[in-house]
Amino acid sequence: MPQPEGLQADATLGTGTKKARTNRRSAKQGPGFPRTARLLRHADFERVYKQGRRHFSASMTVFYWQRPEMQAEAEMQKKTRARPPSAAAQGGSAPHGLRIGFTVGRVLGGAVQRNRMKRRLREAVRMSRPVAGVAADVVINPRKSLLVADFADVLNEVGRAFAVIEQKLSGKAATRAGAPAPHEN
Repeated sequence: MPQPEGLQADATLGTGTKKARTNRRSAKQGPGFPRTARLLRHADFERVYKQGRRHFSASMTVFYWQRPEMQAEAEMQKKTRARPPSAAAQGGSAPHGLRIGFTVGRVLGGAVQRNRMKRRLREAVRMSRPVAGVAADVVINPRKSLLVADFADVLNEVGRAFAVIEQKLSGKAATRAGAPAPHEN
């Protein structure tokens, strides 16, 4: 039995090919959230929790830890004033900048709610992630209030968290170099 035109058009919208999905993705503004910018290994998450610091906001807790191998590499480059080795020369790509991961536990709701939180956080990170700065691993733990918060508020909180992380970790690097630490209020 033939379907009315409206139903037929709706049915074709849901079944997109990979190429169509790629075109939709490229239509969005700004860079994506590449695999090199994500925190993926369980050991990396554990390291951030155990050795890192925390930043609290209304709808999330942000854990962060500065990677020491990047500190040593930066100091060595300052001393030798040489260009950094290319990723091919290192035998792989060393992660630069922030690597970000999300943990959304079952206590925060069912799969639909948890996935919605992750999608909102991923988009907020994609829109407000600093291009350059300190090399650190970041884990974001949302609170249940993230589901009902305006996206502008979530975007503001994520941007503020990145600013605090950059300020505290660059201040920490300045302290090691002999400069006085900034005062915290």
